[in-house]
Amino acid sequence: MNVRRWSHPLLGTLILVSIWAVVASSATAQTREEKVREDRRRVEGDGFWIYNDWAAALAEATKSGKPIVVVLRCIPCEECVKLDDNLVDEDPVLRPLLDKFVRVRLVSTNGLNLNLFQYDFDQSFAVFLLNADGTIYGRFGTRSHRTEWVGDVSLEGLARALEGALALHAGYPANRDSLAGKVGKPLEFTSPEQYPALRDKYSSQLATSGEIVKSCIHCHQIGDAQKEFYRTKNEPIPESILFPYPHPKVIGLTFDPRTTARIKTVESGSPADRAGLRSGDLIKTLGSQPILSTADVQWALHHTSPDGALVDCEVVRDSVPMQVKIQLPDGWRREGDLSWRVSSWGLRRMTTGGMVLESISSEERSQLGIQSNHLALRVKHVGKYRPNSIAHEAGIKIGDIVVQFGGRDDLETETDLLAYGLHQFKPGEKVSVSIRRDGKPLEFKLLMQP
Repeated sequence: MNVRRWSHPLLGTLILVSIWAVVASSATAQTREEKVREDRRRVEGDGFWIYNDWAAALAEATKSGKPIVVVLRCIPCEECVKLDDNLVDEDPVLRPLLDKFVRVRLVSTNGLNLNLFQYDFDQSFAVFLLNADGTIYGRFGTRSHRTEWVGDVSLEGLARALEGALALHAGYPANRDSLAGKVGKPLEFTSPEQYPALRDKYSSQLATSGEIVKSCIHCHQIGDAQKEFYRTKNEPIPESILFPYPHPKVIGLTFDPRTTARIKTVESGSPADRAGLRSGDLIKTLGSQPILSTADVQWALHHTSPDGALVDCEVVRDSVPMQVKIQLPDGWRREGDLSWRVSSWGLRRMTTGGMVLESISSEERSQLGIQSNHLALRVKHVGKYRPNSIAHEAGIKIGDIVVQFGGRDDLETETDLLAYGLHQFKPGEKVSVSIRRDGKPLEFKLLMQP
């Protein structure tokens, strides 16, 4: 494979994922446990990356003065696109950039410092570029689909982010103030295993001498535990946790994944369009923070108020710097899609009793006499095992059409329905659900879950 052929975004994306690919295609018969142990032997034997030892990376960076690149990824990432083990470490473009960093791979979130390492927990990998003193230069890694990465990340984009981090590192600490917003406020707990939902199941260390895979806290489990923390207290799940790290699409922006944050398209009539942003603009700062990637854009949006905030944005258009302000309308976060997220399974348990819902076609709507702006979601899947079997036990079946939920018939998407159910109803309450089955109306009651 010629890894220098970056002209196709898909190729760049696939090569990027190969950074964290676990084994060669010939090893597909291995168990997941075997893959993890083989991955560790290979990485430690190669010596290019520090394996799962943040303290060692921190000590080396403090001594050398180099910045740090941290790759957080699942062990192994079963849902990522898989290639053979043709690592990009030897690429003539990326390798010299990586050589300027202290490189560490963290393969689980057990014991992870959540006051420092904050990211979209529904992702399978995240990259941090930071100083040894904890100052974060930027993040990399974006996702808008459960398994497809095309259009979100690329090898070229990673190279641009690394270059940007090196430039910020060269200017540090004079630029410290502009980077302050890249570290978030402390989360509810300082490490994942302290959340009540995880406390009695996991420790702060991987069971390297036992079953490693079963001892690992995966990224999405942190997000699940966050939501359950509020749900079990009968408190509303905060909007920023329910709709975390908004993809730029929700404000009308699509970026070229081969760049830091160059705008590819702007949706007509969107907040970005109304702000005057245009295709080809390069976003340099957002909310006064330097931008190294789409993930940095998401970070800035994530920490923006949802209530009509005005966000400062510095762009370069045709080599000319410009200042614009993006007005975010009320409820802008809810334009995001929850259905691709792994954490949506927990939300379905809480609200729909384990149902997975999908939109029906306009032809089906017409046949059923349901208007285009009214609720009409087909039951695609119904969980059959506790605690995800409430809808199944109530009698709801695959193929049923949900036309009313909790007194509302204007919830047009599964995301709309999940958000409404979570905010409107508490665990233990019963919610009415109206169904069409073979054209006949049926009524059910679903018990909301913690």
